[in-house]
Amino acid sequence: MDLILQPWPWYVAGPLIAIIMFLLIFMGKQFGMSSNLRTICTMCGADEKASFFNFNWRAQKWNLVVIIGAAIGGFIAMHILSADPAVAINPETVSNLNGLGFESAGKAYLPVELYSLEALTDWKALIILIIGGFLIGFGARWAGGCTSGHAISGLSNLQLPSLIAVVGFFIGGLVMIHLLFPLIF
Repeated sequence: MDLILQPWPWYVAGPLIAIIMFLLIFMGKQFGMSSNLRTICTMCGADEKASFFNFNWRAQKWNLVVIIGAAIGGFIAMHILSADPAVAINPETVSNLNGLGFESAGKAYLPVELYSLEALTDWKALIILIIGGFLIGFGARWAGGCTSGHAISGLSNLQLPSLIAVVGFFIGGLVMIHLLFPLIF
């Protein structure tokens, strides 16, 4: 039982993702979370406001199962299969984050300083979340997909634009965490 309460190693999780990707490719489907958001927006009437949302969302409703599965899987993993909700990160990283004011580093899954209801009353945290959300949405639209779509589905299909996007995501993440993050906090 104790093995179940540990994160799955790459040699278990990786092949499971590969099997799912093989099945999706075999069925002629593509995976990505941002496409699910596009489908939901279209279902809610966004196609009347912007041509980007003008498509047959019914052909994509199979993909909405991904959102439901991610929510249910995340809940099960967090509340049933996890002995400790904290992410095991390097002690030096915990020390660096503590120095930036993130006292929950190494103790919680997400930093409560940014991802809690109390954080919504802090103007700095709220601005960071709004700007971050805007940049993620802009980047996903500009790159023609999100990190999961490019890194999992696009690379599985050997698409050069996905490789370029993934390299860009990593470079952007490194610039953010090493150059901008210390300036913000």
